[in-house]
Amino acid sequence: MITDSLESRYFIQLSYRGTQYHGWQVQPNAPSIQQVLNEKLTVLLGHEVETVGAGRTDTGVHAKCFFAHFDGQEMKPEFVKDLVHRMNAILPKDISVYDVIKVRPDAHARFSALSRTYEYHIHILKDPFLEGLSLYYYRKPDIDIMNTACRLIRGEKDFKSFSKCHTDTKTTICKVYQAEWEQDGPIIKFTIRADRFLRNMVRSIVGTMLDVGTQKTSLSELEWIIQSCNRQKAGQSVPAHGLYLTAIEYPDNIFF
Repeated sequence: MITDSLESRYFIQLSYRGTQYHGWQVQPNAPSIQQVLNEKLTVLLGHEVETVGAGRTDTGVHAKCFFAHFDGQEMKPEFVKDLVHRMNAILPKDISVYDVIKVRPDAHARFSALSRTYEYHIHILKDPFLEGLSLYYYRKPDIDIMNTACRLIRGEKDFKSFSKCHTDTKTTICKVYQAEWEQDGPIIKFTIRADRFLRNMVRSIVGTMLDVGTQKTSLSELEWIIQSCNRQKAGQSVPAHGLYLTAIEYPDNIFF
């Protein structure tokens, strides 16, 4: 049930497989996660809903954990709980809602975030069940040297060399809290957590790291690439289908 009180703000937690979508953000003449979510919430709540996402994932990128916020009339707890089930009943199979959470009026899905975590998945043995969900990389990279390379990208620095050119971002400075590679048999995973990410940043870092792991680029060259602030000096971006947004951290005080 929706009450007649003033508008409240809600976070919605969801996940999605990005294969069939042109990213999170609404696009002209192309399907997006935001468009689908707006349409379904509008139907269920009986008024126009415009969601605001935690970020702008690119075409084909997946999210195991994503948050968006929307404003609407105050909803009773039992209605909120039921809304999760009703959303999942009408959403496509590749989008799932986990929770709807009331937050403070000034809480923002994008700007209130303290950090975001991404993973990039790679497999080095051909596997049809990972097609579209992980990058098949036919060479076995040196995980140890790539983890050594991770030390060079941790901390606060300018990541312009790994950013898509001609973006409207005000700064290319980011603080990377975590960056590491793990291997479990034929499965390789890169995890990176930072206060913010530039467009295409993770995919270009992974591509450059793979050059390091296959001896195409040395550690000293990687350091020079970072310092150059020149996208053309870094490696090629890896495909979007291996990239996952896996966590977003928010301050506790935005939640009731």
